[in-house]
Amino acid sequence: MENGSKYFKNVSCEFFPCHSDFDSENHNCLFCFCPLYHLGADCGGVFEFTEKNVKSCLNCEFPHAPENYDEIMERLK
Repeated sequence: MENGSKYFKNVSCEFFPCHSDFDSENHNCLFCFCPLYHLGADCGGVFEFTEKNVKSCLNCEFPHAPENYDEIMERLK
């Protein structure tokens, strides 16, 4: 990755890999806990609500794709 401040991978994390559709070569751990989670349905990622109405991002790779860094930062403004 050209800009190291936009990409980080922690292969020693106890939860790595953390998603079902996992791309181990390009997975970005920088936003491990999604900074867009609080946006609910407007986060831009793939999610579902559990039976207890809890947002589950298990199948979402949006914050882990290096090319989404700029869009994430824009949404946080």
